[in-house]
Amino acid sequence: MTGQNNPTPRPRTAEGWVPIRDLHARHRRRILDHLLELDEHDRYLRFGYRATTEQIQHYVASIDFKRDEVFGIFDSKLHLVAVAHLAAMPGKGPHGDGSSRGRAMEFGVSVLEAGRGRGLGLRLFQHAITHARNQHASHLMIHALSENGPMLRIAARAGAAIERDGPEAEAWLKLPPDTVGSHIDSSLQSIGAELLYRVRYNAMHVSDWMRMLVTSP
Repeated sequence: MTGQNNPTPRPRTAEGWVPIRDLHARHRRRILDHLLELDEHDRYLRFGYRATTEQIQHYVASIDFKRDEVFGIFDSKLHLVAVAHLAAMPGKGPHGDGSSRGRAMEFGVSVLEAGRGRGLGLRLFQHAITHARNQHASHLMIHALSENGPMLRIAARAGAAIERDGPEAEAWLKLPPDTVGSHIDSSLQSIGAELLYRVRYNAMHVSDWMRMLVTSP
């Protein structure tokens, strides 16, 4: 009964749409806080090893926001529940033959336990595909542990070729060229997510201000 009275805030506002916000260098602290919320097993699946706090701090500090793209999904309380990192891999395609296959981008994602079971990883993957196309990437690559079934299934369903090597696996998805539509979709998603975030942010502050007025002597 307690769970029904206090449900976990859901990061969606309309059926079929999840607001995915662009994250920038000023968001490093929030990205770090999100990753540090992952438990040991989730860190193992995300990074391929049991990343320590120091290793995660180094990873976040090393993100090149001029080259890469980072996306986030916030719940209704503006808590960052899912993060995707789309990293440029200049000149590298499947099997290393970048000269014939073009450049690739690597996709990594993490979703907090409270945000699972809602398809957020899939939404971020689809979002990353659009952005990678718009960056003129020929392939999207996922490096994951072989035991990370959910991530590999998402890639396989999209048509990616899965290459397994013992405990590790790589998924390579060939991307179609960008189009006017892919750029419009990306822009509309970014604008919509940013507007919704600002509305929620302002609403929370108004609510806090009203609460202070009511409780002040």
